[in-house]
Amino acid sequence: MTKKSSQTENSIKRDNSAIIERIKSKMKLKTTVLVSIIALLAVGTGTLAWFTLNTFSAVDNLEMTIGTGAQLLVSTEDHGTDLSLYTKEITNEMINEYLREYDTDLSKILLDPLTSDKGIEFFTQSGAKRTENVGGYLEFPIYFIGTKDMYVHLTSDNTATDKEDGTKVSTTETGAKADVVNCPRVSFEENGNTVIYEPNRGTSVAGQTTFDVPTPMIYTNGTRLFHLDAMKPKKIMVRLWIEGEDPQCDDDVQNAQLTVALCFMGTDENNEAIA
Repeated sequence: MTKKSSQTENSIKRDNSAIIERIKSKMKLKTTVLVSIIALLAVGTGTLAWFTLNTFSAVDNLEMTIGTGAQLLVSTEDHGTDLSLYTKEITNEMINEYLREYDTDLSKILLDPLTSDKGIEFFTQSGAKRTENVGGYLEFPIYFIGTKDMYVHLTSDNTATDKEDGTKVSTTETGAKADVVNCPRVSFEENGNTVIYEPNRGTSVAGQTTFDVPTPMIYTNGTRLFHLDAMKPKKIMVRLWIEGEDPQCDDDVQNAQLTVALCFMGTDENNEAIA
């Protein structure tokens, strides 16, 4: 083989190697782009439940009604054993009176998507802690007093045949916006111990243990919230928020209207409703 032929062959080999390296480089680039797209899709799927437009709020028209069954009275203040100062229901006006110390009322409460495992402390998606009644969630006390020893349950039963005041979360919205009824949580705290009501309960999120209210109502040990001794008032902190980890807490439910009705019933040790 001549020297010239050898140089030509070496040149061809170098050209072929360069072409192979360019092909490999392109394949690596395509693979990297593909992996990046998959990663972005995974991130998008993981954050789908949270609002992407955080300048808006989930709820800008909140209505609440809270009623009680026989032998059970409530107030937003501790009146000791003076039954004349307790009532059969907590009205929005009573809640607004409590909210005055926060310079707000129910009409101004905006429920932003937050998350909480116990329903006591609340955080944004980025982990920032929020403050009650000014930071995206509602908090207020209810003082319960019973004229008999009783276990208190959240109930879907009405307090009378002519009333429609059983526990229910509803909305006047239609279409995808109506999914807002699946997003709220309500916690009931007694001295650091909480139970969390999740309407239309689905798969648990954020490490929460939640319960839903059966319809028709069946009273069991599992539906008990707390115990009352006769004529001894008990303070329960109530907190309402929109759970950002809920799969249906997405942009569709922003600025939705929400009505929350809570009804409480007392039962004896056999879970029979007290008349």
